[in-house]
Amino acid sequence: MTLEFTRRRWLRLATATLAAGAAQAQAQGDDWPRRPVRLVVGFPGGSTPDLVARTLAEPLAQALGQPVIVDNRPGAGGNIGADIVARATDGHTLGVMINGNLTIAKLLNPGAPYDPARDLAPVSLLATAPLVLVAGPGLPADSARGFLAAARAAGDRWSYGSPGVGTVAHIGMELLKARAGIAPVHVPYPGNPQVVQALAAREVQLALLPPGLALPQVRSGRLHAVGLSSAGRSPLAPELPSLAEGGLAGFELEVWNALAAPASMPVARVARLSALAAEIVRRPQVRQQLFAQGWQVAGTSAEGLARRMKADTALLGGVIRRQGIRAQ
Repeated sequence: MTLEFTRRRWLRLATATLAAGAAQAQAQGDDWPRRPVRLVVGFPGGSTPDLVARTLAEPLAQALGQPVIVDNRPGAGGNIGADIVARATDGHTLGVMINGNLTIAKLLNPGAPYDPARDLAPVSLLATAPLVLVAGPGLPADSARGFLAAARAAGDRWSYGSPGVGTVAHIGMELLKARAGIAPVHVPYPGNPQVVQALAAREVQLALLPPGLALPQVRSGRLHAVGLSSAGRSPLAPELPSLAEGGLAGFELEVWNALAAPASMPVARVARLSALAAEIVRRPQVRQQLFAQGWQVAGTSAEGLARRMKADTALLGGVIRRQGIRAQ
């Protein structure tokens, strides 16, 4: 038996073994899920992460062959829901989360029960959007420059609402305060629907809201739009100026929703879910639904979401350190 014959035989055996392993892995992957999948959302029904989750749930259920049940667990800026996902060991729990849950949770609160980098597996960045700086009724919001001048004059007599400590709306407003020289006091709420109610009732004067919630209120005249947290105008609301146009050059911030899993979920399963989620959100009908909710589709790989998490951790973490922000 020649050395070349032995080498060829070994290669054939190795190839056959790898093929058998791949077939077995595929068979095991096809066996999952074996029961309904729970999709945890750390915000109340009607919130933007909830709407995104419910848009994803039905087509994901069809693709997986099992029901996908949205489970709202609001509180702590979405971190209660994120912790539920991080701790899940049933193999059938996923979560739709916002920036803060997947980036700065541990920086904001070193005693947080979960660490995004350690305990959660990124699956896919689903959708992104700039935030809308909105003002309540009766405030001078004809231009960003005029509104910010009024906010500077008001000092800490004004307050702003957010869906919780550590959310992008909270950290983003602290970044805005530093850039614009304003000083409104933070008032956290369980979710953005409650922030909208507080604005309309004049309990708070301003907030950064996702377009899906802000734009209907603005177009109905209930709230006023000051500007978008984007570098330029957005296709989501082309009629609105950016805050950069209003004098805050370089101010750019996005809110996003992503699909995540417990870190214990097998890599092959995460890859399968990532491909499914990205394909689903890019379908024309789903893309249209998300656009109507105020989102631009991303549909990234798990690696793409991991890169975005790293970038936002640096941006938002920098604000936390400079401003000395800590979870209450």
